[in-house]
Amino acid sequence: MTKFWVFFSLCFFFNICLRRVLSENQPVRTSQHASLPPRGWNSYDSFCWTISEEEFLQNAELVGQRLRAHGYEYVVVDYLWYRRKVEGAYVDSLGFDVIDEWGRLVPDPGRWPSSKGGKGFTEVAKRVHAMGLKFGIHIMRGISTQAVNANTPILDITTGKAYEESGRQWHAKDIGRKERSCAWMQNGFMSVNTKLGAARAFLRSLHQQYADWGIDFVKHDCIFGDDLDFDEISTVSEILKKLNRPIVYSLSPGTSASPTMAKDISGLTNMYRITGDDWDTWGDVALHFNVTRDFSTANMIGAEGLLGKSWPDLDMLPLGWLTDPGSNEGPHRNSNLNLDEKRTQMTLWSMAKSPLMFGGDMRNLDETTFNIITNPTLLEINHFSSNNMEFPFITPANNFVFNTWGLNFKLRSLKEVGKSETLALGFTSCNDAKAQGWSIKALDDNLEQVCWKEQSRIKHQAPFCLYKREPHLATDEVMSYKQQFQGKLHLLATERMEFCLGGSPRKKLTSKELKRGSFSPCKWEANQMWELKNNGTLVNSYSGLCASMYTAKANADSGGIRSWIAIGRRGEIYVAFFNLNSGKTLISARISDLVKAFPSKKLKVDASCSGQEVWSGRDFGVIKDTLSTTVEMHGCALFVLNCS
Repeated sequence: MTKFWVFFSLCFFFNICLRRVLSENQPVRTSQHASLPPRGWNSYDSFCWTISEEEFLQNAELVGQRLRAHGYEYVVVDYLWYRRKVEGAYVDSLGFDVIDEWGRLVPDPGRWPSSKGGKGFTEVAKRVHAMGLKFGIHIMRGISTQAVNANTPILDITTGKAYEESGRQWHAKDIGRKERSCAWMQNGFMSVNTKLGAARAFLRSLHQQYADWGIDFVKHDCIFGDDLDFDEISTVSEILKKLNRPIVYSLSPGTSASPTMAKDISGLTNMYRITGDDWDTWGDVALHFNVTRDFSTANMIGAEGLLGKSWPDLDMLPLGWLTDPGSNEGPHRNSNLNLDEKRTQMTLWSMAKSPLMFGGDMRNLDETTFNIITNPTLLEINHFSSNNMEFPFITPANNFVFNTWGLNFKLRSLKEVGKSETLALGFTSCNDAKAQGWSIKALDDNLEQVCWKEQSRIKHQAPFCLYKREPHLATDEVMSYKQQFQGKLHLLATERMEFCLGGSPRKKLTSKELKRGSFSPCKWEANQMWELKNNGTLVNSYSGLCASMYTAKANADSGGIRSWIAIGRRGEIYVAFFNLNSGKTLISARISDLVKAFPSKKLKVDASCSGQEVWSGRDFGVIKDTLSTTVEMHGCALFVLNCS
């Protein structure tokens, strides 16, 4: 009996020790990642890449003092924190970045003095956490060109030494894919071959370092939309899942993003951009309505994400004191949006439950902007409303009923030429049936074209075709890609055959900037490589997206009226009217139509509502038949209704 108790005690003790060891090696998860749309402040709109440690901490302290109580908890330093701010350095310069012996980017000590001595962002993160905030950084795809040129060794974090496999050490040149350089920052970064153990080891070393620094949020750029790299997204997502520190994972940019594309990655991330960069112009704001509707219709808002939820991201709020896109200087001007446009932007972002990342310089935050971004009703909607959707049945002054539901194929690929209807080139997921429609057309002299199946409805307009040819080999380096790109094509414009079609633009585009393809001098690079599949899809080798055509009106007015609705957590109904027209517009909605939109509330068709409009504070009393108000040009009205 004594032996039994001794054996039992040993087993019990061993079990306790084993559980302790296992728990110490498992990530500690206290809550869901991004259970609500994240809120915070990002440095890009006010500083571009030039921000210093002092400027960042000044802004962070003010976020803690003025915005934290309103749910703004992340402070994020945007891109190029590793670039030395010296003469000759700019957004796409080469050779000015600070890297460690393993090819990993580290903060520029000239701008981030607390990083000296190999500390990285550790001290900044401590300061931010002491403010009750969370700290985020921006990173780019893959590996830096500078690290590849230096051919730095790859760190194996399990040994603390250079990564070895197949009897040799691996270096940056072994994993970098020069043919897949970031389309809009070609001197800066390139993809890594995630099929290689060394590439995965490099990505692990990056994100383990971020966790060691105390990072809470990573914004991963040149990785989604036109720049889609699914392999790297899935690899990084798996790495983050295994870390002992929770890190919210954000993707950017969102050019050409569609629900079909996003469904492949939404479960791997916590937020992802669905437009190009949003800046302070009405055109940028207006271009968000269609794509936002599409993601809502596809039930992507608050879908399952990385260890929590994921949220379609409409980009930062460019309000307050700002800089300019791609600038080498900090904040120096006010937002160009007028008061109505600012309210419209904040209302749409909130009704769509987008993450809210304020972009203005906190040191010059005016009261008007502060009141907009901290409006309690909007913040309540943004975090706690449900059934958020575009409401299609609204009526302007002429009693014509608008049904604003349309195609869920949102493209940003039309270069505005003339004022007539035209075929426009865009990109979508290859799983989208709309991508099937390309075929070969034979010409004289052994020439062939790749043509789209459908013609424009405009008389005498020829089908959209591109000349095809096999890429020309030029150098020994190019020869090394021959097998990889075997069977791929260059596609050339009819007029200028020395220019080839690329799948992603060579500069960052704002939401309102449209393009009809992106032609540039032909090169041996993945962005200009295409493959025509048997099912009629035309696949780009850079992003894996497929080309498609759609009919659009060039210089089409971005006017009209829109409406969004949602249910509050106490049963209230939120209704937002948006006037995209260039003049005041009377907008109306029938109460009976609003009731039908929420069958779960079990309201009768003849229900009546009472409530007020948020921005004006006007009490509308009891509303029995029609909710109606005049909305200013580019403005909005937001109602809080209680119906019975």
